[in-house]
Amino acid sequence: MSKIKEAFGKGKAFIPFVTAGDPDLDTTARLLVAMSESGADIIEIGIPFSDPIAEGVVIQEADLRALASGTTTDKIFDMVEKIRPQIKSALAVMTYMNPIFVYGTDRFMRRCSECGISAVIVPDTPFEEKQELEPYCSKHGVELVSLIAPTSHERIKTIAKESQGFVYCVSSMGVTGVRSEITTDIGEMVELVRSVSDTPCAVGFGISTPEQAKKMAAVSDGVIVGSAIMKLVAKYGKDCIEPVCEYVKEMKSAINF
Repeated sequence: MSKIKEAFGKGKAFIPFVTAGDPDLDTTARLLVAMSESGADIIEIGIPFSDPIAEGVVIQEADLRALASGTTTDKIFDMVEKIRPQIKSALAVMTYMNPIFVYGTDRFMRRCSECGISAVIVPDTPFEEKQELEPYCSKHGVELVSLIAPTSHERIKTIAKESQGFVYCVSSMGVTGVRSEITTDIGEMVELVRSVSDTPCAVGFGISTPEQAKKMAAVSDGVIVGSAIMKLVAKYGKDCIEPVCEYVKEMKSAINF
């Protein structure tokens, strides 16, 4: 069984996201280890990019700070490889096609594998173009996570049939960011996936409160939170470890009801 599916075998999965290199890579390294100890089941590591089209202002600004601090893809891989033995959680990277192509697709997936990264999430790669990545993922044992959105409709079953790792259910239209209310019928999306696949479904985009997390976890297999965490990183900088970990514990507790 893959480390990703294993992470969903312990109950509802909590999946925090952090932008690597914000405020610096040393803080990211400490944060990854601490979040794992605080109950994160899978951790998404964002590779900063100058044009992150799926991201709202919080993660856009985090990306810019990370790039300004000298963060590169190689430095991220080296950091993860160094601390991987200290991390119990499964790891995934979230990035875009451009950084992967620039780095070299085969080399990128090989480095993921060498560092103990189990999956990649690439929001700007539609299902119809996944062959750009999938052969390299398969070659190096890295799972390519599929995204489904409220507008996917009849495509949901098609995407789910070929899904790996987990299915990323996008809760809201638009970009990432904290939302006061999530109105999408996530339960219906998850039911469509489950009708054709046993791949776990995790919900992301807009979730920030324990109440929202509990509601989303009730109809899915896990919850993904990014912007709310990166707001804490922006507020506390190098002192973000404790407030972020308190938040992770609170969210993890909320979904395991």
